[in-house]
Amino acid sequence: MRALVTGATGRVGAAIAHRLEQDGWAIFKAGSRDGDLSRPDEARALVERSVAELGGLDLVVHAAGDGFTPKPVDEITEEDWDAAFGVTAKGSFFLAQAAAPHLRESRGLILFIEDVAAYQPWPSFAAHSAAKAAQAMLTRVLARALAPDIRVCGVVPGPVAVEPSQEERRAAETLLGRVGRPEDVADSIVYLPRARYATGTSLVVDGGRLLQSSTDRKP
Repeated sequence: MRALVTGATGRVGAAIAHRLEQDGWAIFKAGSRDGDLSRPDEARALVERSVAELGGLDLVVHAAGDGFTPKPVDEITEEDWDAAFGVTAKGSFFLAQAAAPHLRESRGLILFIEDVAAYQPWPSFAAHSAAKAAQAMLTRVLARALAPDIRVCGVVPGPVAVEPSQEERRAAETLLGRVGRPEDVADSIVYLPRARYATGTSLVVDGGRLLQSSTDRKP
């Protein structure tokens, strides 16, 4: 079993790569130094390096992202918008496009690490929320486009890898009353490669964040 994990130098991506290794997967761990995934040629080059090292691909986990910076709507610049959409939305598409021929051979799986921000309007993170909503739609579009040979799913984390100073506030936003750990996300990853009848869907791992209806809690 062979997997490419992008964003593997971040806390969530590193936890995912480690968890897959524990399950016996051979992993190609990619970070920002391995290329700009918003550029199709660099996405293709990364996929080809991973295939050359691993001998093929059974799974691609796209955990890379950028542009998660709070800013009022009237202060957002074009650079902010491009940063949010680059690796998250463009990167998701071009990575999937590059990996598809190899995953078709193995009848493999693409997993996008989405975000609850895709499903909730966060005024302080307008560009990030929009980019994550685009990524969530790509989960469904690509599932249709690449079926039946390739499955495409998403995982939707809630508050994880939170700064200690924010833990109490962010924990109160969930139904379980605690923030998540990167390992909580990683544990869900190992399920989906085995769930062979699942495609075009997103597994929410948020401690009940999406069900929290209070309107006075704004990220």
